[in-house]
Amino acid sequence: MRQKNFSKITVKEIIQDCGVNRNTFYYHFDDIYALLRWMLTEETIKVVKHFDLLVDYEDAIRFVMDYVDENDYIISCAYDAIGRDEMKRFFYSDLIAITSSVINSADEKSQKNLEPEFKDFLAHFYTESLAGILVNWVKEKPMKDREKIVLYLKTIIETSLSLF
Repeated sequence: MRQKNFSKITVKEIIQDCGVNRNTFYYHFDDIYALLRWMLTEETIKVVKHFDLLVDYEDAIRFVMDYVDENDYIISCAYDAIGRDEMKRFFYSDLIAITSSVINSADEKSQKNLEPEFKDFLAHFYTESLAGILVNWVKEKPMKDREKIVLYLKTIIETSLSLF
């Protein structure tokens, strides 16, 4: 994807570069898009496993932002190939665990003992927002200062939770 637009890459090129046969490729993947989805899913699993999310949620958000920046060409190609909604879904699957841990941590600190159903609602609400911010980060880089974004997210979540 560094050398060629994703939509121009063929299965033949992939199997030649990887040294596998066509049957092996199709045994594992229906098409190139399935390979791309698998690759992004594997990367998201690495993010979640990389952190103790109850302790390091801010670092986890920074890690995701760094990953997006470092792999801009892949993420941009993936975005162009699979679209905004599918890209957001990948970020969402990464971030739901991070967001849930932030909410649980804030709930423990405040000793509010929020209802699990409400915490789940908040996790999905904030994850939707954060995934949207990251998708915008991929294409538009609307706010370059990642530390401000992390601070804003932390402030919004912890402040809103302290109100309940």
